[in-house]
Amino acid sequence: MSHVISVSGIVVTAALFAIGGWERRWIADDGLTVLRTVRNLLAGNGPVFNVGERVEVDTSTAWTYLIWFFSWLTRARLEYVALGIGLTLSAVAVVFGMLGAAGLWDRGSAQLLLPAGALVYIAVPPARDYVTSGLESSLVICWLAVLWWWLIRWSRAESMSSAGYFGLCFFAGLAPLIRPEMTLVGVPALLMIWCSPATGGRLRPWTFRMSMVAAAGLVPVAYQIWRMGYYGLPYPNTAVAKDAGGAKWRQGLAYLWNLIEPYGLWVPLAVLGAAALVAMRSQGGSARATLQSIRDPELALRERIHRFRRWLRTPAAVVALMLGSGLLLTGYEIRVGGDFMHGRTLLPPLFCLLLPVMMLPLGSPASDSRRTEAAFPLILVAFAGIVGWALFAAGTTAIQTGNRITPSGIADERLYYVQTTGHAHPIRAEDYLDYPRIRAMVRDLARTPDGGLLINTPSFTDWYVVPPPQPIPDRGAGHTVFYVNLGMISMNMPLDVRVVDPIGLAYPLAAHTVRFPNARIGHDKNLDSDWAVVDAGVVGRYPGMPWFLDEGWVNRIGTAMSCPETLDLLASTRAPLTFDRFLRNIQGSLGYADYRIDRVPENEIERCHLTPK
Repeated sequence: MSHVISVSGIVVTAALFAIGGWERRWIADDGLTVLRTVRNLLAGNGPVFNVGERVEVDTSTAWTYLIWFFSWLTRARLEYVALGIGLTLSAVAVVFGMLGAAGLWDRGSAQLLLPAGALVYIAVPPARDYVTSGLESSLVICWLAVLWWWLIRWSRAESMSSAGYFGLCFFAGLAPLIRPEMTLVGVPALLMIWCSPATGGRLRPWTFRMSMVAAAGLVPVAYQIWRMGYYGLPYPNTAVAKDAGGAKWRQGLAYLWNLIEPYGLWVPLAVLGAAALVAMRSQGGSARATLQSIRDPELALRERIHRFRRWLRTPAAVVALMLGSGLLLTGYEIRVGGDFMHGRTLLPPLFCLLLPVMMLPLGSPASDSRRTEAAFPLILVAFAGIVGWALFAAGTTAIQTGNRITPSGIADERLYYVQTTGHAHPIRAEDYLDYPRIRAMVRDLARTPDGGLLINTPSFTDWYVVPPPQPIPDRGAGHTVFYVNLGMISMNMPLDVRVVDPIGLAYPLAAHTVRFPNARIGHDKNLDSDWAVVDAGVVGRYPGMPWFLDEGWVNRIGTAMSCPETLDLLASTRAPLTFDRFLRNIQGSLGYADYRIDRVPENEIERCHLTPK
């Protein structure tokens, strides 16, 4: 009976998560940005955002190709493919997270398992917001859950086949392709597997371990070499645009508090921690004894190492791995300043920390064990408290400001776009035509068949089209749109319309500028449209140029852009991809990643020792 109830708890919890995600269904502007790359892949233009410019706009490589594969397979509309994958992976993540926890608490006897930690996760509103957002959040937690489940099975199995070892290593090795910071989980997991006792069948120990390294590194290393040669960077362009190596501790702490405070998230975390300790004491276990024996001063060093290696292949070590990885991820997110989307980048570390308590053993009031008998009411009360908290948190709106953006720049992204588009569920690209200025953009493109550069006017209500120089080709000179909302613009435009942004997510020139230290997180680079005028090769003089731009500034930018290092940087993404260019990109990728451009042209002219025109 307890087994049936436990399975029912898994099914009901996963169903609640899927239903909650469906009720809050939407596709974010950044989610639409991913789909533009998929459109280019399907059209045969390669994994690029703009045709003819090799820029890796999507942070999660695996997410991009997952959508591409199922879009190619089903021929369904991209938005619906992303929505369906997100819903499916989110439900699978919760199922595997709970199955892993069930395996953790399994003691070979039937007992009732309660979905405690799983309820905490699905009750947090941003967890449901990013089920269908078109972003990789669902893939990340699914990878974490399956890795957790697989490691628990590995730690409990007396032996594992070579295929099982290699499969586990291959899956853990996918970490940087799931999302770069998942390396903080994948690498420790691989080290734990490597250092633990392993049986390679007929293979010698070192041959077996080298085969494990090959299984883990084959795909990510091959992709890394290809990335450096194709894009000219050692990591996605988004990391350059957001200066992911920089430190914004104060903003990061504000971002953490923005997730914890509205829901009182510390309450269920503390309750779960206490309940887990009670459950551990009631169930017994040798983890503490094992660690104490490792520290025994009378043991020889070799015996200590041997015991430690054996401990690495225990459920306790897997729990330590996930808790440690969750803390590492939290620290990383605080350091980089978090994100501008409420809670989004803290969801993976929260999920990691909750994995060991996704389910808790209730035990039995009729048990012969005094510890088990005493633990029964405590865990039952704790679970009742978590259910009560979940009902409170699930209906809480964290950001109450009218525009859904806090003074520190953190936004309830879903509600913001619901309000600004007027759609309860903005999913399709055309839903975003009702976002301010987007219909006007489509109209102005249609009115200017000769082409040109579209930049927003200072009033932010209309567009100015800077015309191309004469003579104009028979089919027009092509359009370039320069604006921050990449997704909604690019997905409502043909692929031959170039879309670039002042933040630099899809625009190398902006990505390699120096960010403003106190600007909104994720939006702390803002390249002036004068640079886009020069780069697009449109008219840079009055009356063709808009009144709010300065001719002298544009001329000096033209000089600044002749800097040899800047030209080489742009050539890494725009020059034809010959074999020599590929090798040059690999050799220069680290230098390209560190290269920065001063947005003030006079400073750039001085830095590059150029002669003003």
